[in-house]
Amino acid sequence: MDDRKLAVLRAIVEDYVQTNEPVGSKVIVDRHGLGVSSATIRNDMAALEEEGYISAPHTSAGRVPTDKGYRLFVDRLSSVKPLSSAERRAIESFLDASVDLDDVMARTVRLLANLTKQVALVQYPSLGRSSVRHIELIATLPTRVLLVVIADTGRIEQRIFEIPQVISEQKLGDIRLGLNATLAGKLFTDVPDLLLSFGERFDASIRPVITCVVATLLESVVAKHDERVMISGTANLARGSHDFGGGTASVLEALEEQVVLLKLFETAASPEALMVQIGHENPVQELHTASVVSAGYGSGDQVVAHLGVVGPTRMDYPGSMAAVQSVALYVGQILREQTGG
Repeated sequence: MDDRKLAVLRAIVEDYVQTNEPVGSKVIVDRHGLGVSSATIRNDMAALEEEGYISAPHTSAGRVPTDKGYRLFVDRLSSVKPLSSAERRAIESFLDASVDLDDVMARTVRLLANLTKQVALVQYPSLGRSSVRHIELIATLPTRVLLVVIADTGRIEQRIFEIPQVISEQKLGDIRLGLNATLAGKLFTDVPDLLLSFGERFDASIRPVITCVVATLLESVVAKHDERVMISGTANLARGSHDFGGGTASVLEALEEQVVLLKLFETAASPEALMVQIGHENPVQELHTASVVSAGYGSGDQVVAHLGVVGPTRMDYPGSMAAVQSVALYVGQILREQTGG
């Protein structure tokens, strides 16, 4: 595609997103100063329509972008426009005030919804992509123990369980020290192999307790497949209900399912990479009238979870992409600071 036709497509996308009105050749000439006549613009629009980048709604003289047109527009963005310094300071100060992981997640999802005026989604850090930071064992009763597992992302898993015999506080402390020496800094996915012969280093008299501790630990963090996604801004869908062909009901129903939300995040690759899924590119049929902008967040190149926004295909892509990218980077930074990573 030559530069002028790309400029015409860009003008149609930008004007349609802003006005929600089909865009005609005269409007493009008047607003965008491309230096050519309306007739030339009409020829370019005819070519764009023939190639499937724009379409004519009903009998309107104007044109609107198709999913294919939005895709080309997004792919040809030279760079994601930076947020203003005021926006960056607002993000940083709002997230810096977080006191723990739950607060980080809650603040992040509200912030994204406010910045983009879309539905925001934030996935909790996945244990499958995280490392063990610390393990604590606390006797609450003679045969009852509280297990606390802290991940390097700040995620905390707790479980109370019964042990088959009473042991001294010192021996329970020895088990705790042994677990931390073995597992601290290791990926959760490696925990089962690392604990295969763990009990052999201890006296046989307390091995039944160790077996119980190890089984509880594996059940709590290794076999834990549930992932949590927080959502905010569903009211934003109401403002653009006309943008979704059959209304927002199917979109809202899809967003209520955690499995659906997790599926949207499956393809994001790294904290720096943005993923934009437009219309029928979405893996969920109910979201074929929507677009999803998402990114991974984490430490360095290690993705621990994802966040993003869902909105109509008539979306401010540059603005949404900038917000998602910036917030993902800040969340990764804050989690590293809070966990000492």
